[in-house]
Amino acid sequence: MTKADNMLSILWMLRSGKRMTAKQLAEELELHVRTVYRCMDSLCASGVPIVADSGPNGGYRILSRFVDSPLVFDADEQKGLLHASVFAREAGYPHSEALTRAMDKLKRYANEKQLDELERHGEGLSVIYPPIDGKYRSFLQLLEEATGQGRTLEMEYDRGKGEASPSRLFDPYGIVYWKGSWYAVGHCGYRGELRSFRVDRIVRLRETENRFRRPQGFSAKQFLLGNLLPGSDGTAEYEIVRIGGQEQVLNELCRHWLFGHALTEREPELAVFRLERSTLLTYVPYFLMPYSTALTIESELLVRRMAEAGAGITAHYEAMLADLERRKGDEHE
Repeated sequence: MTKADNMLSILWMLRSGKRMTAKQLAEELELHVRTVYRCMDSLCASGVPIVADSGPNGGYRILSRFVDSPLVFDADEQKGLLHASVFAREAGYPHSEALTRAMDKLKRYANEKQLDELERHGEGLSVIYPPIDGKYRSFLQLLEEATGQGRTLEMEYDRGKGEASPSRLFDPYGIVYWKGSWYAVGHCGYRGELRSFRVDRIVRLRETENRFRRPQGFSAKQFLLGNLLPGSDGTAEYEIVRIGGQEQVLNELCRHWLFGHALTEREPELAVFRLERSTLLTYVPYFLMPYSTALTIESELLVRRMAEAGAGITAHYEAMLADLERRKGDEHE
């Protein structure tokens, strides 16, 4: 048998609840006693709560909380784990190799019918995300490990347009995956405040000997959303915007990160949003452009700005078309 098979056999025997010595296990499973010791070390390293009691009635045993928990997953649980692993890997999960090993173990101990079902469900689900560069995957691993260990990192960061910022000490409180990008949230030693950083803009990252303690109750997710969403500082002016359209169209609109967070009322063919006024003058019109004439908007400010934006786009492409026609005429001459 393989080492994995030996470990599983020992685990099943100890789940009976009685103490067993290494010699008893070796005799029962027809293994060398040194093989039993090696398997015990591996089981303990993997997190199994095995206790070794000394004395005449001593031996190995498993803590009751582990004995009472199931060692196998039903079909729906296996499918859920498989699909979750697909999402995680495609999103650039920093410990994808460990995840792959875990799924291999799940398949290894599945019977033929279960394995066939797992393979079919695995092939039936696909996830499309931007590929994660190997360099940034290693950064994610380092950030996640530092978050769990409370270890300060030294970071060099690209502020955009290739402009590097000074090296800084960074206490990572958490990593967040949002809208196709990974963010690191924590205390920035350079600014002396809480900051969020795009992982794909990190130039260099290394461990230090410094330690930190994450504030109790801190949520990296809430901090990030509070900084990315408009009006997070509480000083913004808002306007109520009523948008009508077919139910399917409005469902799609409400799934957008900006409109989903701003939704205040919803009916089958009507959605009411509380939007920051400054966004109505900047990027909201361009988010709505792809819907063409499928929407009716009750906001004079937004409709006027969309008309201006549409006219600007029309003028841009009319000028481009005129230039193309001019160059085509020059070529014929």
